[in-house]
Amino acid sequence: MQGTLERPARFSRLPGRGRLLIGGTLLLGALFYFAYLAFQGSTVYYLTVDDLLAQGPDATTERAVRVNGVLLEGSFVRETGSTEASFVLLDAEGAGQMQAVYNGVVPDLFFNEHSQVVAEGRYGTDGVFHADLLIVKCPSKYASEAASA
Repeated sequence: MQGTLERPARFSRLPGRGRLLIGGTLLLGALFYFAYLAFQGSTVYYLTVDDLLAQGPDATTERAVRVNGVLLEGSFVRETGSTEASFVLLDAEGAGQMQAVYNGVVPDLFFNEHSQVVAEGRYGTDGVFHADLLIVKCPSKYASEAASA
């Protein structure tokens, strides 16, 4: 008496193509979901000082923003041996000004009392912009020619 081989029971009633289609759909759905999360987290609004002041701190405390402004002459203060700096940003075209703080290394290249700065961070309910990133814009070599023309 020889043993008979039994076929293993099928785990699924779907044919091979059906399982492949469902698996591919789930994989694509997961990829789109992760792509959405990645792009959602990397988007940052770019505002001027006047725009940010008009929105107020309640509108931006949840998300990071980039604010473009000009450093107020004489406002940059850093304690000796500390990485925390405070300064005032002015709107390039308006009259608005905003207090800002930054904890980190300030870029030395092009940084001076008349620098145009882009700060990324959050505008707190205390009315102070707390910057996580500080970018100093390169002065344009055409600025003096445009002003004299």
